[in-house]
Amino acid sequence: MLNIYLLRHGETQWNADGNKYCGRTDIPLTEKGLGQANQVYEQFQGMEFNQVYSSPLLRASKTAQIASSVNDVILDDRLIEVDFGNWEGKTKEEFIPENETLWQNWERHPETTKAGGSGETAREVIERVDDFFSSIAQKHPDGETVLVVAHNGINRLYMAHKLGMPLNAYRKIVQENSRITLFTLDEAGNFQLKLLNSRGI
Repeated sequence: MLNIYLLRHGETQWNADGNKYCGRTDIPLTEKGLGQANQVYEQFQGMEFNQVYSSPLLRASKTAQIASSVNDVILDDRLIEVDFGNWEGKTKEEFIPENETLWQNWERHPETTKAGGSGETAREVIERVDDFFSSIAQKHPDGETVLVVAHNGINRLYMAHKLGMPLNAYRKIVQENSRITLFTLDEAGNFQLKLLNSRGI
């Protein structure tokens, strides 16, 4: 089994500003976000990762570099956040009144509804993220440990999928900025969640 430590990136200004949807918008960490990444670095002291992977977006790649103290982080486009379309840069309180039906469709059927009207469906997200994790499970031998730093939307959708939950229940999984999740994965895709949204290991 491959051991996978999964992080959501540290805080951004949009997270702080009423939790605006960041999506593909490439915004940096706040000072608090940098501090959160450093806290994870302290928690990981004494741990050795065989590889570190990250979304190419700055908030994730910076978190990965700080948390792991590894410079050669592998950036993978399959780990980029959900394309939230017209919802990006807005809070739910701002965009729901613009098209309440679209939000209701996303809540009920995210697998077939394009987020923000022009973004991705949850099924499209699952296909690319599952492909990433399947590929690293094939690449790394049993017993190895990797760190993956990505985003709130894709992390929760992937875990909901692997846990057999309906995708419209993904928001029932909590993953705060720079909190640690650990799961194992084998070459056959068998998934076992061992730690979720933890402040320590």
